[in-house]
Parts: sequence; C-alpha cells; structure tokens
Amino acid sequence: MRWKTAALLTFAVLAAGCSSNDTKEPEPAELTKFEAEVELQKQWSRSIGEGQGETYNLLVPAVYGEQIYAADVEGLVVSVDRLTGKVNWKTDLEVPVSGAVGAGYGLVLVGTLRGEVIALDVASGEERWRSRVSSEVLAAPAVNGDIVLVQTQDDRLIALEIDTGAQRWSYEGSPAVLTLRGTGAPVLTNQLAIAGLSNGKVIALDTRRGLPVWEQRVAIPQGRSELERVVDIDGGLLLSGGTLYVATYQGRAVALDVDSGRIQWQRDASTYSGVALGYGSVYLSLASGTVEGVDERSTTALWSNDALARRQLSAPAVFSSYVVVGDREGYLHLLSQVDGRFVARERIDSSGLRARPVVEGDWLYVFSNDGKLVALTIRRDD
Repeated sequence: MRWKTAALLTFAVLAAGCSSNDTKEPEPAELTKFEAEVELQKQWSRSIGEGQGETYNLLVPAVYGEQIYAADVEGLVVSVDRLTGKVNWKTDLEVPVSGAVGAGYGLVLVGTLRGEVIALDVASGEERWRSRVSSEVLAAPAVNGDIVLVQTQDDRLIALEIDTGAQRWSYEGSPAVLTLRGTGAPVLTNQLAIAGLSNGKVIALDTRRGLPVWEQRVAIPQGRSELERVVDIDGGLLLSGGTLYVATYQGRAVALDVDSGRIQWQRDASTYSGVALGYGSVYLSLASGTVEGVDERSTTALWSNDALARRQLSAPAVFSSYVVVGDREGYLHLLSQVDGRFVARERIDSSGLRARPVVEGDWLYVFSNDGKLVALTIRRDD
C-alpha cells in the first residue's frame, strides 16, 4: 500500500486507517508579521480546469519557449502564452492525469492514473501517440530528443521512442514495503537516465539500452516499524553542472557526482518536496515546515526559518534574490537567500499551493490546488 501526504506520513495513515474521530491534524503555525521589502505584481491569471484534484497530485506546469503548459487532474491540458496569458490551445484527454507536465523537442507529455503516457504536439495540442506502461505515472515524463523517460508508481523506469511511444527498454526496481504516494520526476541527459527510488537509492542507467551505470544509496531505512523506515525520494532530482542534488524523506540531502554516483557531501534532512539551488547554496523545504539554506560546499546550515511549521510547504524555487515556497493555505512566501528572513508574502488561492513554483527569467508561475495558474513579477519602481 502506498501513501502520500501533504504533511507528515503519520497523519495520512491515521486519517485513512483510524476509526476514531478524536485524532486531529496539528494546526499550522500562525503567520508572523514583518515589513515587506519587495512587492509581487500579478501579470495574469487563468483557470486550468479542476487543478490538482482531491487526491495528492503534484501537477507542475512546464515552460517551453514562450508558452507555459499546464494540466488538471481530469485530463485538460492547456497551452498559454507565458507573457500575456493568452490561451493558445486546449486539449481534453478525458483520462485522469497524475503525472504532468513534461515538455521539450516538440512534445507535451503527461502520465495518467491508468498507466499511460500521452504525447501531444507542442504547437497544436493534437495527440501524437499514447503508450501503456506498467502502472500509474505520478511524475512528469522527461525527454532528451531521443527517448521519453517515465518513472512509474512501482519503481520502474521505462524508455519510450520519442517518435512512436514504442518501448525501448524497461528497468524494474525493488519498491519498499511502505512508501509515500508519489515519485520524483526523473532526470534525463544525453547519456544517463537517472531516478530516485522509494528504497532510498538513486539509479543511473544508460539511455540506449537501460543498463545500470551506477547506483548509490542516499538514505538508510531506520527504526522498528515500516512507517519509521520510509525513506522515499519523492521530491525530484536537481542536476546542476556535474552535480546531482537529491533529498529523501526521513533521510538525507546529498550531492552526487553525476558521472560516477560518488557522494560529494551529505546532510541529515527529511523532505518530500525536493531542493533548489542558487548563489552557492542549497535550499530545502523540510517535512516539518522549516526552510533551510545550506552551503553547497561545506554542508553548513547558513540559516533556518521555522516560522512556517506544519504549513505543508511546496518545494522551494529560486526567484531573483529570493527563495519561494507555497503553503497549504495558499500563501506564497518570499525569503531572502542571504539570511532566510521574510521579504514578501502574497495569498494566491485559499485552496493551497502544493505544486512547486516555476521560475523562468524574471517571471514566477504558481499553480494552485484548485487550478488557478498565476504569473507574477517583482514590482520595480521606474
């Protein structure tokens, strides 16, 4: 049985399996007041169907060229001009989407709860091909011009031919007994297909044949119960130059050499939402709600902000000189990269902000749980 939670996995198990109504979710920390130093300006807003839906989905939009592509849980895929908000095309797939959005090399890619990968034409939204895989797809497919790479819920990596969707190869992992519901989006280079697995390992495969190149354990399950031993890599991987950054739930944040898998540094951490990188620092949204800035060379904590405890934070993103996170009540928080202090806050949508914010140049894109896609910039005095 697989679980995913917007807060702690413990709560998801209690909510699903406990017959008592006495167990209550801990209240999120109250927002602290501060003097805003910058102001966010909304450029446009569009509604994208039903958004993330009632289950825990992470449908993150993708920027490709001058368009941003977003999908909702019901199968609506929309292409929007990222500067003006003008809708270019809409396609209704009429299947439940759970892995979105991948874009590149002329394709827009989504995965479904029915275990399908669907490729659309980037210019028209017309379906190019549809391929069946082993199980539900909970993260966006990746593409490198040669193959489309998808990671399925059962810890399989499957390479599909970019032109037809035919399967080229498949790698079968060994999923943990109990895991979070979800997978991180895989990373694809010209030579390597890389993914984080539910057992706390990172695997790199040759893109041509799917043969293992290296494997590295980045978290060791600990504890007596299966719940305590969950070490999922659900937040996605971040590749910068020759370094791969990865963080696990109830495990560690680790920097790996992408060619060999050798550990360059490691630090205890617990997150289900991934990492961001900027100005020589790694930024983490921890499962507790704390946001941390860590020196990428020494692993020393540069700052820690725990004022957002239990607010179920999104993955962080680096935007201008700031770290951006969303929370369960729909607030977008901007923190200084220097010391983690709050510099701005904006409520986007009361439904919450679960998906990682997307940054493209001077533009920030936020996709709320109810499907509001908003483009923001920093207001600057002329």
